[in-house]
Amino acid sequence: MGSRGGHCYYELGSPLTCLLTPDITGLQPYGVQGAGPGWLASPLAASGLANQERAHPAGTRRGVARQRRDRSVSQVAHRGPFHRRSEERFQLVITIGIDPHKISLTAVAVGPDGQPHPPIRLVVDKSTPAALLTWATQWPERQWAVEGATGLGRGIAQQLISAGEFVLDVPAKLAARARLLGSSSARKTDVADAISVAAVALHNRRLNRVQVEDHTTIMRLLTDRREDLVAEHTRWINRLHVLLRDLHPGGAEVRLDTIDAAALLAKIRPVTAADQQRKQIARDVVRDLKRHEASIKELEKQLRAAVAASGTTLTQIQGIGFLTAAKILALTGAIRRFPNQEHYASYTGTAPIDVSSGEQQTHRLSRRGNRQLNAAIHVAAVTQARDPGPGRDHYRRKIAEHKTAKEARRSLKRRISNAVYRRILADQQRLQLEAA
Repeated sequence: MGSRGGHCYYELGSPLTCLLTPDITGLQPYGVQGAGPGWLASPLAASGLANQERAHPAGTRRGVARQRRDRSVSQVAHRGPFHRRSEERFQLVITIGIDPHKISLTAVAVGPDGQPHPPIRLVVDKSTPAALLTWATQWPERQWAVEGATGLGRGIAQQLISAGEFVLDVPAKLAARARLLGSSSARKTDVADAISVAAVALHNRRLNRVQVEDHTTIMRLLTDRREDLVAEHTRWINRLHVLLRDLHPGGAEVRLDTIDAAALLAKIRPVTAADQQRKQIARDVVRDLKRHEASIKELEKQLRAAVAASGTTLTQIQGIGFLTAAKILALTGAIRRFPNQEHYASYTGTAPIDVSSGEQQTHRLSRRGNRQLNAAIHVAAVTQARDPGPGRDHYRRKIAEHKTAKEARRSLKRRISNAVYRRILADQQRLQLEAA
């Protein structure tokens, strides 16, 4: 271990020593490199999971401190372990990893040197947050890392946030990768999972900080409920078509609604007992469909009000109505977790994948990203390509450049994705200024 010019460098396997440069501001340490004892540090750093800067001798990293100072905190959700600013240096804090389950959770505190403390296992009930916070009082300077804070870990993560704690969301895939690459054993235990969650939070600087649920969560709940009812409505419509096909020669019209179905059933005079039962079931299905339609209309009314209350201007984009806007806002969440529109395009699956080779420059369709968000943008792209406007002009310009229809539509989707990102970001900045 040595230092040159105020920087630090190390050899893998040596104890962790952190030398911090005093001119770095924000929430970023310098020289927090994974060489702690045990399996927690060096395998992560070697595998690429540690998304961090390696320390180099002076003169080889010119301008790094200045770039870090200029980097906006709002562009990066998280950069390494959370610190509290002191007069002369940053103090690293304990990272508590949580492996949540439906009826229990396991928590392990891991120091900045990668050394785990004795774990704790709690049954999930109304007293769990208080018990967990009481146990954690032995580490006043701490941060929490919850696996799947939008899934099984949502409850404990939100309760910790309500208590004023700093909580990070660790994706399950990252935690599993850390466990597999960081241990020579294939054993999987709750304690090992909690340690791997803490290890990811300790080394990965791009984790999202868990925020208090806001209007986007409400939109997500409403849109999910509406989509469930629409799918159920479609299923029962298909079932009604089967019953009417057996009761009425030729069946019913393809575009069937509950009014036409009730009128058709009133004309049917069943002869056999089986047909009488079919007619009775068909009447029950029509009643269920009417109830579903009433619920869908009520949800759409609530979604329209939620979109209006959010103050978004997404509906000003051609092809995006209030339903599509609600879905985009719900699936996007906090827009500042995306540093720029390129990251957002990758999340929406509208960023093409480069598959060029030699002199041939080509890209292929990305199947990654959030497919529901991609589908919402696809609807807007189809509308813009069909109706007059800048979108159709862009689409036709790509066709004139000898692009296929699919390639032109993909280009338009990327253009819409960028516009959506800029709109949401501008709306958030405008609302913040109005609130101030």
